[in-house]
Amino acid sequence: MSKKVAVVTGANRGIGLGIVRTLCSQFDGDVFLTARDEVKGRAAVEELEREGLKPKFHPLDISDHSSIKQLRDFLLKNYGGLDVLVNNAGIALKDTSLSFAERVEKTVQVNYFDNLACSNILMPILRSNARVCNISSMASSMAVQQCSPEIVARLTKPDLEIEELSAIMNQFIQAAKDDTFLQQGFPQDSYGFPKIGLTVMTAIHQWELDKQGREDILVNACTPGYVSTDMTKHRGGLSVAEGVVTPMYCITLPAGTTSPRGQMLRDKVPVDWVNFKIEMPSWYKEEK
Repeated sequence: MSKKVAVVTGANRGIGLGIVRTLCSQFDGDVFLTARDEVKGRAAVEELEREGLKPKFHPLDISDHSSIKQLRDFLLKNYGGLDVLVNNAGIALKDTSLSFAERVEKTVQVNYFDNLACSNILMPILRSNARVCNISSMASSMAVQQCSPEIVARLTKPDLEIEELSAIMNQFIQAAKDDTFLQQGFPQDSYGFPKIGLTVMTAIHQWELDKQGREDILVNACTPGYVSTDMTKHRGGLSVAEGVVTPMYCITLPAGTTSPRGQMLRDKVPVDWVNFKIEMPSWYKEEK
């Protein structure tokens, strides 16, 4: 049997780097730290090597389909498949020179559409008992509380498919450009709403795998919590080591596990993210 392999996207810093660090000591196989910036990615690998760990590096820009395909082909050639995929790459724009519409378009593209492309290309090579973890956020719960009942109903349809979910994300982009997003029932939240897309995508992908008879593969989303990273300008109350606990739980669920599947987890427990009441920090409200 080929050696097991794990891939973490956007892993040169923050939560992604923390997941790679922990996987290197717990995962029985090779762990690939991937990053868009090769210099930063290799520097992160060298940092972990100085700690006595042995991660591997592969460049990956999830906004470039050819880059994702190159990684897929590399994995097929050298490992015959993929065992763990952590979709961690994402952005949180704090640039006040950008308009709300610009922040929406850029954030939806990366945090939803680019992660969707990464999953679409890499998930077909998942092996038996593979695990996928999409790094979402409880900001999705805050954003959904600001949506109209009609938007919530569309997002939570039991038979919702990826095409319709993507249409909703595109509608949000256009509504932001037209400055009609509030009238159409969307929130004034350029970060939280794309994370809704990532969370809902998780459930759809699990449903699709189950329909294909691949129930042994588990796809879950999770929130690391308010972690002190560059993305939060180090205002989070949790350390990176604390923040990787739930992602690691998702990707180390043992063979034979049937639940959680297609769910959103917080503190290693599935949550009803649609109805979960959460008060986001004041800094988030100002920068969303």
